[in-house]
Amino acid sequence: MFSADTRVSDALQIHPKARWVFAAYHIGGCNRCERATDETLAQVAQGYGLPLERLLADLNALAKSGTALPPSYAHCAASGS
Repeated sequence: MFSADTRVSDALQIHPKARWVFAAYHIGGCNRCERATDETLAQVAQGYGLPLERLLADLNALAKSGTALPPSYAHCAASGS
């Protein structure tokens, strides 16, 4: 399970499609900014002004669903965002 102390690099190893959740929140989604893989999810949420509990809930929903993305993120995979 993902927690506030999970590092971004670990999140991507836990579930490779976690990147689509990050993309949905526009984390590391543009050329002018990079996601720091050594930051914790709490640090990323704080830095981007995101609700940590929602980010964790979305990542954990992904983990519980197996290999499929939660339906709300399917558009990211389809568009390559």
